[in-house]
This record gives sequence, C-alpha cells and structure tokens, in this order.
Amino acid sequence: MSSSENNVIHRGGCHCRRVRFEVDAPANVIVQDCNCSLCRLTGFMHLIVPRSAFRLTSGHEFLTEYTFNTGVAKHVFCKVCGIKSFYIPRSNPDGVDVNVRCLDPGTIMNMTVEAFDGQNWEDNAASLAHLSQA
Repeated sequence: MSSSENNVIHRGGCHCRRVRFEVDAPANVIVQDCNCSLCRLTGFMHLIVPRSAFRLTSGHEFLTEYTFNTGVAKHVFCKVCGIKSFYIPRSNPDGVDVNVRCLDPGTIMNMTVEAFDGQNWEDNAASLAHLSQA
C-alpha cells in the first residue's frame, strides 16, 4: 500500500464499541480472505497496514491477547464482546492487520478480495510481506 494512494481515515472497532481505532488506507482496498483454521472460523477479512497507519483511539484496557504456535502473532480481542477487530500478524509483525468487517460503513468505496491459502501458511506468508511497508 502506497501512502500516495489517496488514503482516507477508516474508523472501526468491536461490537460493544469499547475498542475503537482509526486506520489510514485507500478508499479502494485490497483484502485477503484466508482459509486457515482461525480466520475461517472467525470470518476475519485482512487489511494489513504499516503500524504507523493504525491508531488505537480507545479501549486498550478492554483488550486481551491470545497467542498460539510460534507466539509471534498477537491476536487481541475485546474481553467484553469477544470481537477481534485487529491484531499483529505473524506474516507482518511490523504492521497491523485490521478486520475490514469491523470498519464503520461509509469510507470503503470498493473492496477487492484476494484468496489467501493460509492452510499452507509457510509456503505463502512471504507474499504478504509488502503490505506492512509504508
């Protein structure tokens, strides 16, 4: 994602609205639909951005963390409503992965969905590395 692509501020958060964030990204987004066990079960749609493009605006005290396998990915979710609206991904530990389904309506003009084979994560993770670069 290039910073010159007419970025807008997208706002979003969890279901109970205790956790809120802003993310700078284009109005026309490209997201990944991953078929790994966790994403498939939760319906997470990935919008990976540089860490500098993400701001947690409220609710830090309501976040709890879940890790598994290598422990590199920091899956955070609201401990009140249970929604994971963003996390630090193993593929891009220098970025933030926002669940596009947790963004407030009105700022996404177009969404292109790319399939990502997370079931074969080790073979495909490198294809995501560029997404967290500013």
